[in-house]
Amino acid sequence: MSPAVVLDSLGPLIGALRASGHTVVGPVARDGVIRLTELVPGPDDGPTAGRADEQAPGSYRLRDDGRGLVFGHAAGPDSIKRWTHPPRSELFRMRGGVVERTPVEAPKVALLGVRACDLAALAVQDRVFLGGRHPDEAYRARREALFLVAVNCAVPGGTCFCASLGTGPRVTSGHDVVLTELTGPHRFLAEPGGERGAALLAGLPSRPATAADLEAAREVSERAARRMGRRVDPDGVKERLAARRDSPVWDEIGSRCLTCANCTMVCPTCFCVTVEDGTGLADGTAVRTERWDSCFALEFTELGGAPVRSSGGARYRQWLSHKFSTWADQFGTLGCVGCGRCVTWCPAGIDLTEELERLR
Repeated sequence: MSPAVVLDSLGPLIGALRASGHTVVGPVARDGVIRLTELVPGPDDGPTAGRADEQAPGSYRLRDDGRGLVFGHAAGPDSIKRWTHPPRSELFRMRGGVVERTPVEAPKVALLGVRACDLAALAVQDRVFLGGRHPDEAYRARREALFLVAVNCAVPGGTCFCASLGTGPRVTSGHDVVLTELTGPHRFLAEPGGERGAALLAGLPSRPATAADLEAAREVSERAARRMGRRVDPDGVKERLAARRDSPVWDEIGSRCLTCANCTMVCPTCFCVTVEDGTGLADGTAVRTERWDSCFALEFTELGGAPVRSSGGARYRQWLSHKFSTWADQFGTLGCVGCGRCVTWCPAGIDLTEELERLR
């Protein structure tokens, strides 16, 4: 493996990714949050710098970080699944009784600023979409078109708990390049994760990393791990949830849950979909579309025309039990990576780390 190098700025890296045909997507402050969106060449090219976030159950706020850091914030609402498993995609059209399969759109995309928790989630989704008897070829095409520039978290959010699940904050696998943002002076330690990353870094203006650079990067990750806002004890959680199936806690949570599905929309591992058929009034073309679905929807699971889980408590139990119990039976791992998005973006402020403690 090529050695680590130090970059003075991200401009040459972004330029090299564009020159190799990638659309570069990175963190940008927009609509009051940090979104992952295309970085467009121009006066405002590059990720937003100098913005930090404050996350708590049901709360997200941006503020100036006072240091001008590029990655001085935790994960926002977007995860990698938006590019590998898009919210809506057309499957086929039927015109005059003839089926026309819709080509898969898999443009070359470089994601800049991917976190360790999201790489862990991507590994989970790889098992779901590619590990069974019927691999999803559309997912495979989008997955293979990605170039992943990860970043070691320096500032975890108040709802993060990846350290307790062993999925972060330091990036260990699944990336092409990993960056660590360092200060005094401001610079980026860049380490390749494979041949593609090494080839990219070899063409950039850089200097060899020193022992001091490597030590500073290690301290960034250790400090981030100590500052996690939440934690979950994974030992025995699978068995505990199975044993508490009839607990009254579920109904109490259901009395607060709005069943809005926000948690499943922002979750980087949730993968459920449904299909919709529509017919154009102008030309009579029928279109079948796949879109994200949620186990919090009343009609998600029906039996004999009636919902299987009619209460909010039953649907929350299904979701949490799947993440921390039955997922392990299906895929050999937990379905949660500790990103904390479901806690931050729950409008009722339901905190799964607290609920898991109540269900002990």
